[in-house]
Amino acid sequence: MQLKPINQQVVALVGASSGIGRNAALQFASRGAKVVVAARSQPGLESLVEEIRGLGGEATAVVADVTVFDQVKAIADKAVEVYGRLDTWVHNAAVELYAAFEVTTPEEFKRIVDVNLMGQVHGAMAALPYLKREGRGALIHVSSIEARRSLPLQSAYAAAKHGIDGFLEALRVELMHEKLSISVTNVMPASINTPLFNKARTKLGVKPVGVPPIYQPSLVAKAIVEAAENPKRDVVVGDAGKAILLAQRISPGLVDAYMRATAFNGQRTNEPKSENAPDNLFDPIPGYDKIEGDFSDQARSWSL
Repeated sequence: MQLKPINQQVVALVGASSGIGRNAALQFASRGAKVVVAARSQPGLESLVEEIRGLGGEATAVVADVTVFDQVKAIADKAVEVYGRLDTWVHNAAVELYAAFEVTTPEEFKRIVDVNLMGQVHGAMAALPYLKREGRGALIHVSSIEARRSLPLQSAYAAAKHGIDGFLEALRVELMHEKLSISVTNVMPASINTPLFNKARTKLGVKPVGVPPIYQPSLVAKAIVEAAENPKRDVVVGDAGKAILLAQRISPGLVDAYMRATAFNGQRTNEPKSENAPDNLFDPIPGYDKIEGDFSDQARSWSL
């Protein structure tokens, strides 16, 4: 399967106002791609487009909530309206809840699934007609190592990420059956230093953090850009994530024991945070339209 060089591509990135998506948009633009960036945060998108254009790149923004299919379709439509085609769709939008299952409400669980799973489904539905029209292209969906191995205190998030993995496996084979040159990639990051932990809803009493080691968003963005040019099936970003998934295949019970011993305290900082603190579960919150989170001093910029 031959995909276009990055400098000949039109790329749509969903969930681009901060973190991995923002860094990926900058990397695509720096290599000559025309980018359409989307998220709920209009200020974040405007500052990103301004930054890309300041570097000499081409970018267009679309404000969208991924739970609404028509708004997601508008992203793909805008790419074709402005740039004439769509070559790569990167779906990265996600929200998070840190809470024991027994204190998670049905509304919270459903919202996580609606954004993190159904949003990804909406993205593929919106992009595929245009990718098929081009005769080739890439669907790149960012999930998590939790697509294969769940962590405690993240039952809704893990369920949605597992759903992405199952959805993509079915879609990939259907496209193969149709003999279409459209690659389907599942990018599974380990713990990444993004503003997600600031924006997440938490019922832990403290600000959450990813189970260490933590990696910089640029590593995931680099993997995304590479998959847009060189077809890949699954990409795990972070050597610790690869180790966990290998252990999961060998002995799930052993990983259960490891999670029990490390994952409860490992996801807690010492910074108090109320359950009523602002979060982005249902609406965007200002102040976090940046690439890195609060853990840059301990985040790795490399991975074996």
